Amino acid sequence: MKPLRSLRKSQRGAAAVEFALVAIVFFMLLIGIVEMGRVLFTWNAAAEATRYGARVAVVCPKDDPAILARMQKIMPALTAANVSVNYLPSGCTVASCQQVSVRIQNVPVTTLIPVSAATLMVPPFTTTLPRESMLNSIEGRSNPVCS
Repeated sequence: MKPLRSLRKSQRGAAAVEFALVAIVFFMLLIGIVEMGRVLFTWNAAAEATRYGARVAVVCPKDDPAILARMQKIMPALTAANVSVNYLPSGCTVASCQQVSVRIQNVPVTTLIPVSAATLMVPPFTTTLPRESMLNSIEGRSNPVCS
């Protein structure tokens, strides 16, 4: 039987090796959880930007640039290519439009996970609201939402 002292010498560094193996898995899992939270936050921001864009679209003139500008305050990554505003029924005028539909699609989110970064697409979000004034001015006063 080996003396106790020689057993301890042969075990030197074993704890450091075990910690290194466990730490790799632990930190990858931790970073993955944080990144998934960031992705879900982005998806929630996309849903909120769609709702906000629809609220602006129902009180501003057709195709007003304020719609996209207000949506970009919530989600700066949005571009005109990612946002579509439709007035229903199609081909309606300001007086005859009944609904406004705002849709976000094709917005990528890149994770920051070391070694295994991924690009995920935000699912499409659509919000449809009944029209309201759709005018720049109401009773002679300028609509502050549209400016």
